Amino acid sequence: MLEGFISGLFNGISIGAVLLIAALGLAIVFGLMGVINLAHGELMMLGAYTTYVVQNSFRDFEAIRGLYVFAALPLAFIVAALAGLVLEKGVIRYLYGRPLETLLATWGVSLILRQFVRSVSWPLTLGTVIFCLLFFGGRWLLHRFRPQVPKWMTILTLVLSGAIALFSGQILNQQGGDFSRPWFGPRNIDVTPPAWMRTGINITTGIQLPYTRLFIIALTILCLIGVYWFLQRSAWGLRIRSVTQNRSMSACLGIPTERVDAITFALGSGLAGVAGFAVAMLGSVGPNLGTNYIVDAFMVVVVGGVGKMVGTIVAALGIGIVTYLVGSGTFSLLLMPYESLQPVNDFFMFFASTSMAKVMVFALIILFLQIRPAGLFPQKGRAVDL
Repeated sequence: MLEGFISGLFNGISIGAVLLIAALGLAIVFGLMGVINLAHGELMMLGAYTTYVVQNSFRDFEAIRGLYVFAALPLAFIVAALAGLVLEKGVIRYLYGRPLETLLATWGVSLILRQFVRSVSWPLTLGTVIFCLLFFGGRWLLHRFRPQVPKWMTILTLVLSGAIALFSGQILNQQGGDFSRPWFGPRNIDVTPPAWMRTGINITTGIQLPYTRLFIIALTILCLIGVYWFLQRSAWGLRIRSVTQNRSMSACLGIPTERVDAITFALGSGLAGVAGFAVAMLGSVGPNLGTNYIVDAFMVVVVGGVGKMVGTIVAALGIGIVTYLVGSGTFSLLLMPYESLQPVNDFFMFFASTSMAKVMVFALIILFLQIRPAGLFPQKGRAVDL
């Protein structure tokens, strides 16, 4: 019985660690910038698919096949960060201070990314590259010869670039065969941890700590240390905190606020990619991966206190541990020998499934927010009024 509780506690901590990485990026974007990014889960998905692609790339190299995780981890961060940077420069930048429009826009982006992963192929990829070259190259030429470009010229460039890219994609799609086949498709795909991560440490009889989950916990600690150092000790971290507290005064002091916004959003998006890498180590990857974590990540940020790293840590570990211990039936097994606690045992047995455990946790969160609407560690001082 004790062994089951220890194993359940460890598994809950590992789930909370994955949730913490996902919520850490969201806490930076939502807590520091005030942007409700519903595409955060899809950025996690991009990190997970990047891990899958890197894994397949290493299969032909027997000597270093087990080291693919050390290449997939930074690449997952970079891919998600670049996607977040494009999202910030192309969409979010024009919607600051308009939370409803931001929410709807990022929700639309999440749907686009989900469908893109389902249908991406060589024709679609080459068509997208052609569109980007024509549109951005055309805009560069227009601005080179005419500083003030009328809107109708920009719209015309957009339409012509889209038409040429669409026509080129249709021609390429007629090639058929493997060239036109989707890379991933709508089904889930498996990411297999390397051989050295498939075993674990045997503590006692019946208790084994898998190396995969230990690796994820260590990765979470490194992410926390890295984010803390960046925000508290680096020059750009100082600029980010300055812009967060007083944007207009920071701009007057010469801080490039637009570049700070872009770096902050890219950092939060890159952490979402790292979370996707961690999720890929635990199971299969699919286009709907992000939807399974986005609500939980928002709950972690809200319960912990917006913009508070300590609150994010406590909330993520608490939600992860409680969800696993209740959903796996560990609480019920602990209470089973005590007949006087049979009603309590029946209550936990009713919620002894993954979906019902989430229902219970969300209900507890709703009750908690009625008592402390600002979360475990609410903001204090001037930040509350900004």
